Amino acid sequence: MSRTGFPLAALSLASASVLLVAGCSQSSNASKDSGDSAASASAATAEKPAPFSKGTVKVALVRQSGAGDYFEQWGNGAKAQAKALGIDLTVYDAQADNAKQATDLSAAINSGAQAIIVDHGFPATIQPEIDKAVKKGIKVVVYDVETTNDKVVSTKQDDASMASAVLDVMAKELGKDQKVGYVNVAGYAALDKRDSVWKKTTDTNGWKQAFKVGKVTDSTATDNVPLVSAALTQHSDVTGIFAPYDELAKGTVLAVQNKKLADKVKVFGADVSNADIQAMTEKGSPWVATAGTDPSAVGAAVVRTTALELAGQLNTTSVEFPAVAITQDFLRKNKIENMDQLREALPALNLAKASAADWIPNVAH
Repeated sequence: MSRTGFPLAALSLASASVLLVAGCSQSSNASKDSGDSAASASAATAEKPAPFSKGTVKVALVRQSGAGDYFEQWGNGAKAQAKALGIDLTVYDAQADNAKQATDLSAAINSGAQAIIVDHGFPATIQPEIDKAVKKGIKVVVYDVETTNDKVVSTKQDDASMASAVLDVMAKELGKDQKVGYVNVAGYAALDKRDSVWKKTTDTNGWKQAFKVGKVTDSTATDNVPLVSAALTQHSDVTGIFAPYDELAKGTVLAVQNKKLADKVKVFGADVSNADIQAMTEKGSPWVATAGTDPSAVGAAVVRTTALELAGQLNTTSVEFPAVAITQDFLRKNKIENMDQLREALPALNLAKASAADWIPNVAH
């Protein structure tokens, strides 16, 4: 949903659901990590302000991760940027356990961290701990989490622009008055924003939504295959399906292929990762377009945002990262097989200007 992805791609929870949209490799305990050796950082050109000028700065990253590789890349970007800044980063991962994330957040508060980054999570569970952190004077930056505390810095993908980018491609590919399918899950903030754009787009183009299915689990892609397959059994005449989170899109692609409809039904997703690129470019893939941010770049940008907040230089409580449309044709024509090649072909993905400062070494991937 991001990965989200939400890619939400990786997504923050807005209901009582306990699982996250997007994915990563997971670790159940707090851990230290020095960063991603594959990343490089441009040199800073100015002296560091306080508190960075006074020695090591302690930051905690409290995560809530799910299935897929979006979160792994996001975490690598965050770790690499923290390393470049000289941040002592402690990482906690609740692995889709809301109660554990609250416990992790409490541990982070008591660890002496000067700032805490909360990466995804269920608001009702973690809001009390966020409030405690703020009261203790700890800087809190959240990513794809809905929060009611106006002293918290909110960062997120621009989910409306993400949906608009890929749905513009879908409209050009399908045309007006088509019968379409929809694979999505209500209750996730990022997916709900993408849903709003979907509804407007279907109205504008006169599309008839033949079905809506979808669920989020710890195996989202696999568990959505039978749902989409069943829908396609009844509605094999749809010309396109929108699945606005890459794990949902992967399941949709498999269902379309299993029903032998890949030459008739086009899939439009959201978020982008190495696995997504492979799924889009493989022979016979019906996944023709997605839209997303680079999860590694987003992770790094969230850490830079935190650094600016610690230095008193952020001057905003909300930072959004724009998405770009990525088509199957573009990937194939440019022989793009992974995120490194995509970053080279689309430099805007690096978010180099997001939360930048001349004293911050900017990590590129």
